Amino acid sequence: MKPQPLIAVRDVEASSRWYQAVLGLKSGHGGPDYEQLTWRGRMVMQLHRWEAHAHSHIGSPSKPHGNGVLVWFQTDHFETLLQRVRRQGARVLEGPQVNRNANHREIWLQDPDGYVVVVAGPYGDIGKR
Repeated sequence: MKPQPLIAVRDVEASSRWYQAVLGLKSGHGGPDYEQLTWRGRMVMQLHRWEAHAHSHIGSPSKPHGNGVLVWFQTDHFETLLQRVRRQGARVLEGPQVNRNANHREIWLQDPDGYVVVVAGPYGDIGKR
C-alpha cells in the first residue's frame, strides 16, 4: 500500500505551482479541477478543487480545513529544499529546526490554502552532516 493524500483546494493550478516551486514536485496530470503531483515519476499527493465533481465527502470550503492534519514529506535533499523555500518566499511557521526526538531537521510551512506542510530530512540525518 502507498499513501496518496488528497487535499481540497480553492485553486488547483495555483496550489500546484506552489508545491512545484517550493517542494520541487512535478505535475503529473494538470488542470483546473484535479492534479497529481509526482516525485521522480511517482505520485505523492493529489489536489482537488472543492466544488469539482460533486464528491459528497470531500468537505466544504466554508468550514475550517486541515485542522489536525499535517501534509508531511521526507527528503534526502533538505538543503536544496531550504533554498527553494527562501527563493519562493514560502510562509514558514517553524524552523528550520532540529527535531531531537527523530534526530532529523524539519521545516513547517503553510501552503496557499492554509494547510500545514512539514518537510523533514530522513531519520538520523543530523548525525550524517
